[in-house]
Amino acid sequence: MTPSTALRDLNQISARLGRDFLLIQAAGGNTSVKDGDTLWVKASGKWLMHAETQPLFVPVALGGVRRRIAADEADPVGPEVQTELNAAGLRPSIETTLHALMPQPAVLHAHSVAAIAWAVRADGQARVAERLQGLRWAWVPYVRPGLPLTRAVADALAVANATAKPSEAPVDVVVFGNHGLVTGADTPAEALALMQSVAERLDVPPRATAAPQTSLLETAAAGTRYRLPAAAACHALGTDPAATRIAAGGAMYPDHVVFLGGGLAVVDPKQGDVGQQLRALPEQPALIVAGAGVLVHESLGAAGEAMLQCLAEVATRVDAGAKVCYLPDEEVAGLQQWDAEKFRQQQSA
Repeated sequence: MTPSTALRDLNQISARLGRDFLLIQAAGGNTSVKDGDTLWVKASGKWLMHAETQPLFVPVALGGVRRRIAADEADPVGPEVQTELNAAGLRPSIETTLHALMPQPAVLHAHSVAAIAWAVRADGQARVAERLQGLRWAWVPYVRPGLPLTRAVADALAVANATAKPSEAPVDVVVFGNHGLVTGADTPAEALALMQSVAERLDVPPRATAAPQTSLLETAAAGTRYRLPAAAACHALGTDPAATRIAAGGAMYPDHVVFLGGGLAVVDPKQGDVGQQLRALPEQPALIVAGAGVLVHESLGAAGEAMLQCLAEVATRVDAGAKVCYLPDEEVAGLQQWDAEKFRQQQSA
């Protein structure tokens, strides 16, 4: 592909990917294409769905990034941004090193609801293996995004490829514990087709849930800074008991932490007046009213609401009896204080 064709194809496929809520939510996920020694990678905090209408990709020197990763430099990416081609002054994704590491020309990283619903379970690796038989894939237990994740993926790929038969292709699917999914292929379109195939294999239908009690919620929120969420699907976090338990238990994946913090607080109508209970709590991005639905803070933006809806989609796909693995408190605190994630949150508001 010529440089213009490579980037055009990446824009088109990224926009398609970004419009699929079950794969991408708000500014989550990132995509890239390698064009000679230039790696075009999504900018931090940008929404993939806008790839065809606004500048979204940052050019970095692929060889330079790889050399700096090998040299264990603290910032392998910043010095390799090709500023003469980056007129918009965009900042590369925190996952740029992961895209540089993967050998395939096109790489897509998504926060697939189907993948996350398995990746947060204690038996997730085994259950994913059952569904991905026949594919060249690897599992990577949770590590923080960025360089730590890149190094973990490098180790996993080295092990998988070292034990492969000579006729087998390199690993082109990676599932991250408590995080998401990566696919690689010769073209962005092929990488998307592979990702959609994997997501289809992993998906299970969400549990049916009761209708929200909107009158109760609106009465409780009157005179406060809370309101109903834009997406009715969010209410499943309150109307499905298993989803309530899962959402209140803690944070399961990084993007949840960035926009919603830790586990959601629960207000129980059985314990008294809901309005009084929520007024007694510190203000927070969102909270659950058990049996009724969800309320969100007026300050929660579109990205935060997308993450809340994602949480509902994930929680209603996790089996009610499954053991869920949450991010440790120290990891939640670290993600909340991480400058790279603070920047992404500001950009995606």
